[in-house]
Amino acid sequence: MVHSQEARMTVAEDTSEEHGDHHLPAVEDWPRGFGEASWWPFITAIGAAGIYVAAGLFVLSQAENPVVSELIAAGTTVATVGIFLAGLYGWLYHAFVANFWERGTDHHSGGTLRFAMLLFLGSEVATFGAGFVYYFFVRGANVWSAELLPHGGNVFGNLVIANTIILVISSLTLHYAHVKLLDGDRQSFVRWLGLTLLLGVIFIGGQAYEYYEFIVGEGFTIAEGAYASAFYGLTGLHGLHVTMGAVLLGIVFVRAIYGQYSAERHTSVSTVSMYWHFVDVVWIFLVVVLYVGAELSI
Repeated sequence: MVHSQEARMTVAEDTSEEHGDHHLPAVEDWPRGFGEASWWPFITAIGAAGIYVAAGLFVLSQAENPVVSELIAAGTTVATVGIFLAGLYGWLYHAFVANFWERGTDHHSGGTLRFAMLLFLGSEVATFGAGFVYYFFVRGANVWSAELLPHGGNVFGNLVIANTIILVISSLTLHYAHVKLLDGDRQSFVRWLGLTLLLGVIFIGGQAYEYYEFIVGEGFTIAEGAYASAFYGLTGLHGLHVTMGAVLLGIVFVRAIYGQYSAERHTSVSTVSMYWHFVDVVWIFLVVVLYVGAELSI
């Protein structure tokens, strides 16, 4: 019993020295050299859950007899998105950036993290799948008509085409950047990665402009009907994922500028690439179903 307590104290003291007297939660539960326990995933989850709460408050604020004001819904949105992004940054920083130079190349950890990303993307498929199932149900019930759609039913316009092309090109530039890194051409890797980030930001701006045109220009809000709730629910969820992807690309880009990647050490580049290609594929499916599909159903 005494020896066991002494062993735990030794682990805690060693961890404290490595992290500058900062005691991380449950450090004894983690294999040494793999990673560290952290509160950041919990903070990120709170922020993500809060975004759904904010969306619910916004719907309630649009009723004939609003339960809450639009100001409360907007404030909740800003606060929860801020918590989410802060948690995401802290999580990624401590998982990938902190002590980067002191760690050696660990192929086992790299493979584990890639597998973890695959599991995460599996959960994302389920999340988007639930939204699409809702859409297919309301479409099958035929509960909307051309009068309830923006642009008189012509939702598949030039902006959607341009945004789709931009996102597909960004996926190609990210792949090319990764190839250049594996070839040892770090300067080309940084340039193509920066172009990918720029295209991602342009896509987000294009989606924000589309929302502005729909909401301000035509009064097409989430409370407009069944199609509106499906449209904003799925495109908003995708926009959130693209924004998170842009944050990830931004972190990778800054690290790339500081030379924190090589042909042997590129785990975070691989995992972020997997995530970005995923949101690209989801957007194409979303365009076919929500934009083209809506016009075909009229």
